[in-house]
Amino acid sequence: MFYADFGSDLLTMLSGLKWSVIIALIAIVAGYPIGLLLALGVRHSNAILHGVCITIVEIGRGAPALVILYLVYYGLPKFGLSMPSIVAACVGLAFNSAAYASEMMRGGIQSVARGQTEAANALGLKGSATFWKVIFPQGMRSATPALMGLAIQTFQGTSLAYAIAVPELMKQAYTLGGENFMYLRTFILAGIVYAVIAVPATWITSYFERRMAKKF
Repeated sequence: MFYADFGSDLLTMLSGLKWSVIIALIAIVAGYPIGLLLALGVRHSNAILHGVCITIVEIGRGAPALVILYLVYYGLPKFGLSMPSIVAACVGLAFNSAAYASEMMRGGIQSVARGQTEAANALGLKGSATFWKVIFPQGMRSATPALMGLAIQTFQGTSLAYAIAVPELMKQAYTLGGENFMYLRTFILAGIVYAVIAVPATWITSYFERRMAKKF
């Protein structure tokens, strides 16, 4: 029956959800600071640093997340750098989120009106002090809604980690489907579990976007 063993299947899904959340959190916590460094590198006047950072960002944004996961898990061992599937998933998704976060942060920084810099200079702030005390806080505030949306996408992107044998939510769904051959029920349940996390997070993001719009 369609609803048979629904509860036990849900418990199995939740065991996979734990890994999905852990991988997403690690990818975000590691990826966003790296994204900030890349954003600063792209804005830097040094041509070599700018070129290296923009190349990393474009590769991270241009290559599908699944391809990045394959390269990390199957490609790096060719150079003597092998890692467990969970670690590979964290590294791959962190790289992907860093690339997108970089452009969001850079866009937020560039959205700050030039008059803010002129006003800071008039008050005696110069160089890096102007950037870190005036430009950077305002730029990050503008980029916050986009970064929150990226966090949701990163969580959803953990579903790709099943391809490298990570026991996350989607991997558990495929396993259950192979055991009971009720793929429709299994994937509907997986979608519900994802939605329970992603939909409220989307509402929170929309709320912050409205708050930011009112302030600006």
